[in-house]
Amino acid sequence: MGFFKQVKDMKNMVHEAPGLIDQSNQLRANAEAMAAAQQASQQAAFAAAMPAASPSVVSTPTPTDGDFAPVAGVSVELYAEVSRSFAEVGYDQTRGHELAARKGIAPADWDAAVAGWNARMTSNPAVASRFNALYTGR
Repeated sequence: MGFFKQVKDMKNMVHEAPGLIDQSNQLRANAEAMAAAQQASQQAAFAAAMPAASPSVVSTPTPTDGDFAPVAGVSVELYAEVSRSFAEVGYDQTRGHELAARKGIAPADWDAAVAGWNARMTSNPAVASRFNALYTGR
């Protein structure tokens, strides 16, 4: 009796395998797309900032500069922490409010933080660099 159950279980597993593989491929594609979009955004920010600054005018922003101030109460450290948690949900952007709520961030504050931090990363390479370091843990 046990042998036939094992055969049936194997048959079911083989039948379900293509769906599991497709799901895995979709998760991988989402992760790659998210990483590529983030990298493109950072590269665009660096490219936009470089031609505008001359070597004699370049200054290194410090964490006390206005671009490092929290957005809607969300620091860059907290923003990176919540951003990293998207990996837990397959980078499903629709679950941002849920992930932010785990850290005590209201939906409206999270929306403001996303817009604010993304704008700052686009316009200030130092902010993008700091976020990247926090996000990757380097």
